[in-house]
Amino acid sequence: MKTFQQFVTEVYDRELSTATRQPGEGGRVRAARKKTDPEKRRVKAVGGKTTSSAKDYKDRKDIGTQRPRSEREQQPTQARGSAALSAREAQRKAAQERRAAKSGVKTKTATQLLSKGNKSQTDPNNPKYKPDPKYKPQKASGLTHRERLNLVKKGEKKLRNLRLQNLGKEKESELKNPITQKEITRRRKKAQV
Repeated sequence: MKTFQQFVTEVYDRELSTATRQPGEGGRVRAARKKTDPEKRRVKAVGGKTTSSAKDYKDRKDIGTQRPRSEREQQPTQARGSAALSAREAQRKAAQERRAAKSGVKTKTATQLLSKGNKSQTDPNNPKYKPDPKYKPQKASGLTHRERLNLVKKGEKKLRNLRLQNLGKEKESELKNPITQKEITRRRKKAQV
């Protein structure tokens, strides 16, 4: 039968202990938790109405540096204890709460006051929280930013030409309301001068 000391020395894994843990690749504090290709859900528009997975995840600039607590947590804005009520204010507040409770106004209990956030909105079992079953998320168009802008520009030109044709005008500047972005910026510049 093994002694406790023998058992502990066999079970103890030197690689997992915090004292001897090696930093992750690239000077990271911990081992990298990079997602494998099937896990990556982000996609980017390649152009021509096609998308591909965005495999070029960029490394963060602050790798290897531990953020101080002052950056991670909100620091107090006033001196310690200064935000507390004075004895007279505390008495007044307690009296107001007693009067409110007597008149039938529902006051919060200590647990309700200390509970964080509104759980009813974040609870997935709450029927009000569940999204509409008819909701379908919008699919990615597969167009790049430049292609989308060009498509909008073509639509604007077509609309402008139709309006000019129907009203019997020659230029967009003759119309009361501008249509194309070019005309909008031109009128804005003219108004500033």
